[in-house]
Amino acid sequence: MWCSSCALAIEARLQRLPEVAAASVHYPSASLWVRGRASAKTSGITLEALAPVVRRLGYSLGLPETTLDAHARLEKESRYLALRLSVAAVFGMWTMLASLLIYAEAVSSAEIEYVLAWVSGAFSLPVVLFSGVPFYRAGWRTLRARKPGMDVLVSLGVWGAVVVSLGLLARGSAEVYFDTAVMLIGLLLVGRLVDTLCRHRGLRALDALALPETTVACREQGRWEERARTEVPRNARIRVDKGATLPLDGYVEDSPAWVDLAPLTGESVPRRLPPGTALHAGCRNLGADLVMRVSAVAGECRLDRMREQMRFHQARKGELQRLADRFAAWLSPVALVLAATTLCVAALVGVPWEDTMVRALSVLVVACPCAVGLAVPLASLAGSSAALGQGVVLRDPASFETLAEVRSVAFDKTGTLTPGLPEVISFNAARTVSAEELNTLLAAATQRSEHPLAQALGRWAEQGSQDVNMASETTEEIPGQGRYVRLKDGRELYLGSCAWLKANGITVPDSQAIAHPDNSEVMLGCDGQWLASFYLGEQPLPDAHATLAGLRREGYLLALISGDRAGPAMALGKAVGFKPGECYPGRSPEAKARLLQGLPSPTLYVGDGINDALGLAGAGVGVASLNAGDAAREGAAVQLMSPGIAGVAQALRIARRTRRVMRQNLVFSGLYNGLALGLVILMPIPPLMAVLAMVASSLSVTLNAARLAWREEDS
Repeated sequence: MWCSSCALAIEARLQRLPEVAAASVHYPSASLWVRGRASAKTSGITLEALAPVVRRLGYSLGLPETTLDAHARLEKESRYLALRLSVAAVFGMWTMLASLLIYAEAVSSAEIEYVLAWVSGAFSLPVVLFSGVPFYRAGWRTLRARKPGMDVLVSLGVWGAVVVSLGLLARGSAEVYFDTAVMLIGLLLVGRLVDTLCRHRGLRALDALALPETTVACREQGRWEERARTEVPRNARIRVDKGATLPLDGYVEDSPAWVDLAPLTGESVPRRLPPGTALHAGCRNLGADLVMRVSAVAGECRLDRMREQMRFHQARKGELQRLADRFAAWLSPVALVLAATTLCVAALVGVPWEDTMVRALSVLVVACPCAVGLAVPLASLAGSSAALGQGVVLRDPASFETLAEVRSVAFDKTGTLTPGLPEVISFNAARTVSAEELNTLLAAATQRSEHPLAQALGRWAEQGSQDVNMASETTEEIPGQGRYVRLKDGRELYLGSCAWLKANGITVPDSQAIAHPDNSEVMLGCDGQWLASFYLGEQPLPDAHATLAGLRREGYLLALISGDRAGPAMALGKAVGFKPGECYPGRSPEAKARLLQGLPSPTLYVGDGINDALGLAGAGVGVASLNAGDAAREGAAVQLMSPGIAGVAQALRIARRTRRVMRQNLVFSGLYNGLALGLVILMPIPPLMAVLAMVASSLSVTLNAARLAWREEDS
């Protein structure tokens, strides 16, 4: 498809079919959604039935394309547009220069002006005959669908300017309008190229949720065979190596598994899962080689379903953009009727044919809804620049429309309101061990461990130990229980849970009950003696409390939605200022999305991981924190480029100002088109003046949008 007019034309044609109750074409993703009538035969809405209808309009209809195919298609479109824009720029420059010399009366001889007029026409030919072809094709297709759009106006305006100019040249006049045709094509090609590049960028959100197409060790006939992920059947037994990502959904088959569920649940601590527990693709195996039974084949896994749901969530337009689309949709046919009426009336009252054609051409040029098309995107771009200065990146500038109307603001916990890494909150140590010795032994017990809690203890120990490289000769890690390390000097270290230390003959004082029930407890023992108990948790970001208090004063409804356990989630919520009723712990990715749908809309959700991708896509506006993973970063419309969450409040304030400017631009551009059409019908206006008026309206919209960058007013 060439533009949104193509999408509207396909919609209109399909909705005329008796079997189709509703049809919606999402232009950015080139996808079609169809709902059939209850009384119609299902065969009427199949691919085989609908494809010929779409093909008659000049388009092709097929099954949903893969992300790789979509990238290839958009890359091809980008090259296609860039080539035509280059031709328009190179040759159009000379057309405009020749026309400018004529309009400015920079030459004294009428003969030279006449030659310049021919030069202007000659240089416009490559632009008209090559660069403008996509407009003519799209205009013809939308006419066939009886849904004429801006491409029809552009095509008629371009060829009207060429025909009138050739007629004037034939009569010996140098007042030609080739520059009008060149200007229309060049300006609109720039807009289409930018639009294509933005759609290309938007596909990366789906890339982040795609699992790599690696081989999988599959058990067949008593031995392990490597098979492609897409070829592994349901109920097959597969092996996942230590540290590898689970390629498919399934459940633990033989022995317990030690799995990092953070990619899908956001849990800050890995879990030990007994046999029979469900597993999902995208999680990471932290323990020994894992044997699992496949419950969902490639394309049907939970991550695949999340990816498909993101397709639906992305297929949305902002309110103001929909309003601009509707305005441009009725403006085009009205302009065609007015141009034809002007032509007929002028001919009937005896106006010379060249003046008649010029007046009709002026109607078409004035009616081109360029200012309408620029009203919203330009304000979004200016607002995006202002936000960038505050460390907020708008990946989807159209999100300003929704961002300004946000009523609810929800946050993930781990990695969003916290740094994402556990820290030592407090510890208790035996009186018989010095601080230096404790740090040294703890550093030795945690060396080369992949467990997040052990790594946090290692970082803490390194800060107070001068000898963190104590040699060890034996290391054994028991998933879900603890870690055994035998040093070269013969000492034996045990690092893990209280129950595990007791099981290994270490006496733990009765006074060492968990001092912080909302945090994780890890104990260290050496040669049968308890040395220390450590309590680890997550600390809130420094600006979290102040930012949340500011948002509450501005009237936003706040919520904390986390996949972590109730204890840590509620403790952190209390620390940063959430009320108990605003905290929702233990939520899966799907549950997060459903909960966001239940909050007063529009909603804003701030997250950082794959487990937040569905919520980020389902919320009115998704915001990725500074350290967010690829899935969250690519799926969010907004990304914070500075630590903390203060950028969320900044983005909301800038969005409110931006939306005001959007509305002003839209109102002004609508008034311009209405008044200009009335004026050009009542009195003769040369096409040059019509083009200049069109440029002036676009310039006024641009200057109004620029105020967002010039002024730092508060909302």
